Amino acid sequence: MTSIELYELEGCPFCARVKETLDELDLEYESHMVSRSHADRETVEEISGQTGVPVLVDHDHGVEGLPESSDIIEFLEATYGDEA
Repeated sequence: MTSIELYELEGCPFCARVKETLDELDLEYESHMVSRSHADRETVEEISGQTGVPVLVDHDHGVEGLPESSDIIEFLEATYGDEA
């Protein structure tokens, strides 16, 4: 099991930016595709307090549900990037 999980929606440009960063940093992650319906995103809401995607979980670093693509990318670069 990988320590990183990404909750995403197919075709979501914000999710694509996060996935691109994960790939650039050569990080393994588990992808969870979510429903288009916000009402059907109970798991996302449980872990992040909201129903938007992307949401990142990083078990190794105590991140239990980080929303917002810009925040996720900033976290990934600071934690796994060249300057980490």
